[in-house]
Amino acid sequence: MENLKKTPLNKAHRELGGKMVDFGGWDMPVQYSGVIAEHLRTRTDAGLFDVSHMGEFFVEGEDAIEFVNRITTNDVTKLVDGQAQYSALTREDGTTVDDLLVYRFFHDKLLLVVNAGTTEKDWDWINSHTKDERITLTNASADYCQIAVQGKDAIEILQKLTDTRLDEIKYYHFTVGKVDGVDAIISRTGYTGEDGFEVYANKDYAEQLWNKLLETGNYGAEDGILPCGLAARNTLRLESAMSLYGHEISDEITPLEAGLGWICKLKTDFLGKDALVKLKESGLKRKLVGFEMTDKGIARDGFDVYVGDKKVGYVTSGSPAPYLKKNIGLAFVPVELANIGQEIKIDVRGKHLAAKIVETPFYKRGR
Repeated sequence: MENLKKTPLNKAHRELGGKMVDFGGWDMPVQYSGVIAEHLRTRTDAGLFDVSHMGEFFVEGEDAIEFVNRITTNDVTKLVDGQAQYSALTREDGTTVDDLLVYRFFHDKLLLVVNAGTTEKDWDWINSHTKDERITLTNASADYCQIAVQGKDAIEILQKLTDTRLDEIKYYHFTVGKVDGVDAIISRTGYTGEDGFEVYANKDYAEQLWNKLLETGNYGAEDGILPCGLAARNTLRLESAMSLYGHEISDEITPLEAGLGWICKLKTDFLGKDALVKLKESGLKRKLVGFEMTDKGIARDGFDVYVGDKKVGYVTSGSPAPYLKKNIGLAFVPVELANIGQEIKIDVRGKHLAAKIVETPFYKRGR
């Protein structure tokens, strides 16, 4: 564990009894009170997540929008100040370097938030694709903590710590304000399928903010906030059918195959666009689908998918869904089999167990 990177909240996780694991080179809590308890509390009340391992790159200068629009798949020109968008970095062949969030502060200041395990790769890739744009790139990943408070009580908990009117921040919008007296970026985003906020601040204030959010959220009460680990974060995002890099999208997978055509604005000119246009015109060969097990058994990442005796695809993510009380997963299958109700089999340790393709997201919160 000595060589692992640590977030500014490492000590706090250990004091709370977090079970620590190696997550892509980071020493992170996989759970505290248990994945089911943490998952359900986030769905019914509120969960608190340390996402400080994510990467933050600032792009500043006159050509910031032009540059980011050229390297990402979504249309950055449509953003207004204080708005964020989900996007992807793609190679010339259309495969995915990473998925990311793009935040617009001003016309000459954008923030890119990338995945923890790909931060260095993304930084090198972005730098290698600069041309003569008037921009300054800053890797601020080591300077920030990022804390997510998610669930129906998130707004009430966070509002007690800020004068910023949180109800005025729309989904996928953000503002700069103070949280518990600390300068912060307050973003109405998340990775759980619930309403909630992600707070970015100077890493030196990480413990202060974390502890204050636990205190304000009545940690320890029956319906109080719970600190949540990576396991609950994964089951929450899977119930909500959100992609995870290295699973639904990767160096071998295009956003179109992963059902992310909505973030690929093919009328804009970005790296990989031509390959994606060609793929769309020629027709996809495989498609990402959601499934639920009809036999008893859990499909795990990497398990093979069969129709009859023929292997037709593989599971990208699979686990029990604590809130839905089902065993679910996402898988790639040939396009002609990607139909709701299609019966499939999953090879679970040598046994071919029955499952069926269902609509996604599996879980959608009430408005």
